[in-house]
Amino acid sequence: MEGWNGMEATCVRAAERPDGRAASLHGYLEASARRRPGHTAVEDPGVGAITYAGLDALSDRMRDRLRHAGVRPGDRVGICLRKSIDAVAAIFGIMKCGAAHVPVDASAPPERNAYILRDCQVRAVIVESASTDAIVQAWEGWGEDVALLAVERTPPAPEEATPPAGARLAPLDQAAAASQSPAWPLARLLDRLQAEDPAPPSSTVVPDQDDLAYILYTSGSTGRPKGVMISHRNALCFVEWCGDAFEPRDEDRFSSHAPFHFDLSVLDIYVPLRQGATLVLISETAGKDPVTLARLISETGITCWYSTPSVLSLLTQFGHLERYDYSRLRIVHFAGEVFPIRHLRALRKLWPQPRYFNLYGPTETNVCTFFEVPARIPDDRLEPYPIGRTCPHYRARVVDEDGQDAAPGQAGELWISGPGVMRGYWGAPGLTEAVLTTDARGASWYHTGDVVTLDGSGDFLFAGRRDRMVKKRGFRIELGEIEAALYRHPEVKEAAVIAVPDEESGVKIRAFLAFRSGKVSIIRLKQFCGENLIGYMVPDEFVALESLPKTSTDKTDYQTLRTMP
Repeated sequence: MEGWNGMEATCVRAAERPDGRAASLHGYLEASARRRPGHTAVEDPGVGAITYAGLDALSDRMRDRLRHAGVRPGDRVGICLRKSIDAVAAIFGIMKCGAAHVPVDASAPPERNAYILRDCQVRAVIVESASTDAIVQAWEGWGEDVALLAVERTPPAPEEATPPAGARLAPLDQAAAASQSPAWPLARLLDRLQAEDPAPPSSTVVPDQDDLAYILYTSGSTGRPKGVMISHRNALCFVEWCGDAFEPRDEDRFSSHAPFHFDLSVLDIYVPLRQGATLVLISETAGKDPVTLARLISETGITCWYSTPSVLSLLTQFGHLERYDYSRLRIVHFAGEVFPIRHLRALRKLWPQPRYFNLYGPTETNVCTFFEVPARIPDDRLEPYPIGRTCPHYRARVVDEDGQDAAPGQAGELWISGPGVMRGYWGAPGLTEAVLTTDARGASWYHTGDVVTLDGSGDFLFAGRRDRMVKKRGFRIELGEIEAALYRHPEVKEAAVIAVPDEESGVKIRAFLAFRSGKVSIIRLKQFCGENLIGYMVPDEFVALESLPKTSTDKTDYQTLRTMP
């Protein structure tokens, strides 16, 4: 941060804007802690819960320890923790220092995590003690200038503990949550460090809104992850829009299904904490088991759900949703990929009362368009619903291959401009310049790489990714269109299609399928495709799998599929 000179007074600004809204992401926590100190802020089913006062106090202690370790405004701090109350407290403690948090996937290979942390030049790393040696060894040239805070993980681990049938968790009271020796592993670490080397109290930094809040690393076309830089302003405009559009309530209970290194978690974490509502953590194991997840959503009383369509599809098919009470559920958000209409229709019948929203947007913009699914989905509808209209804090263009605005109804690449667009990719000006264009008026436009058309109602229809369009026998093929057709087969529970090089035809279309029960013959599959696709779009090869591989963000892992024979 400009102007930092070690004096507290130079880095503290007004906590709120003139309109009364928070001036930083951590301002949400502080405001809710003042307004609802004894209300449950975060609940970890089977483990415990913490109040707003407790979470604010724990993150303050994290702030003081990081400041004592040399973290200054503008620095980056890595987080390699599985989802937990400790991880939430660490996120806010980092931002209270004026630093940006860099969450990595705790279950990913240590080499990948070490690359990310080294690439963004973190000043400190908060990591589970069991992972410390592996990351240090993978990080060649680890220096003493990088502070390491190792949190000892103790049972019951969140992914091993789910609430028994009918159980409801009581939140910790305010005094216990804010005491010097609560149950949280992070607090025990801070207790020990404080006894060994006391960290003096410090003040929370309210950064300039253009300062970085976090960096999320996504898969890059070069084979190396790329860091998407998001400022407080970028994130605040999204969270404030969510508050205006979805009208969260104090008594709401939001799901936290997405891992913290995935951009879906931005809504999960900050919208409930802005409102003073409750965030319910969903562990990785529970989140991938539809039977456990179906019960967990019901028994924890979640009112606002958010996940990828893949998770909701599995819940619909295998969660036995008809067994449970979901009367409190009032909003279902989904994003990240196309929701097969057959599975969305089935879920709508099982969960008829909530409002459903399709939220679209890459990590570089978070959500930039949205569409509310109608209360009734016609039985004869075959196509997915649109990705909707542009969020009010954004502008959109549909651009043709010549860089000109496409005519109405014509397909083109979606470009987005507005205060939520990322600052760029960390340490990669070339990549940034390739996707951010400045127009004659000085507005910056992000090239999403997604192909869309504008329908007669003013909604964008998703046509596919530019990098997932191939040519076969001179015909242009969108692989997502083939997947959509395969999902219409009654026995198909998951489908993914890739293109592979072929010496004779130039390209072959290979379909990977997971079936609901047993197997379907190749002849029957070919026949079905012939009835639902143009001839040149029928896959050349079919590969049956028990389930499709997923990334850590619950999307289909196409990179792994490309390595399969």
